[in-house]
Amino acid sequence: MSGQTLKIAEALMRSGALKFGSFKLKSGVTSPYYIDLTWLLSSPEDFHSVTTIIAEEIKPIIHSLNINKLATIELKGALLLPSVAAMLKLPCVVIRKESKTYGLTDRIAGGEIRKGNRFVFFDDVITSGASKLEAVKPIEEAGGKIEAIVVVVDREQGGKQELEKRGYQVKPITTISEIVKILVSTKALTRNQAEKILKNLKEKSLTPK
Repeated sequence: MSGQTLKIAEALMRSGALKFGSFKLKSGVTSPYYIDLTWLLSSPEDFHSVTTIIAEEIKPIIHSLNINKLATIELKGALLLPSVAAMLKLPCVVIRKESKTYGLTDRIAGGEIRKGNRFVFFDDVITSGASKLEAVKPIEEAGGKIEAIVVVVDREQGGKQELEKRGYQVKPITTISEIVKILVSTKALTRNQAEKILKNLKEKSLTPK
């Protein structure tokens, strides 16, 4: 049992960030669970626990790949990454989903990207990988290089494999199946709930749309 996965699973349950029911995802599919890391904002202890784990995961990547900036996309990743960046003492930028029509209209917020900047791109979860491909595009167009993509939870629906086919190095901190196993073992999740989630994983294999 991974200590990091246990801490993340406990934080998701305590904060209410892991929800069960029927949820339509951005990719268009229906899921029996939903992870909303914005709920960590209402639980400072869990927020600190998860952001510390993220920082610990990114730190060795920084040293091994000579990373000099971090990046994410609004909204959820942008709520977590500034705290992580402060721990690691690295600048970070946020990619807007679309350009603004007033003020500073660029899609890149928080700083500028220079040719040769080496990035770790961070986000909360990965499903199909389509949103990650869209988010890294402005960075690459500005001359930055995505050295690694780090996510908290891999939903195990093909996104990691799709991005790796395109040459990206993807590092999930944990997977939904690992979280489910831990929550069942600690009796925080019923076997019926677990079976629904695991069945969903087997049925759904997504590609970017």
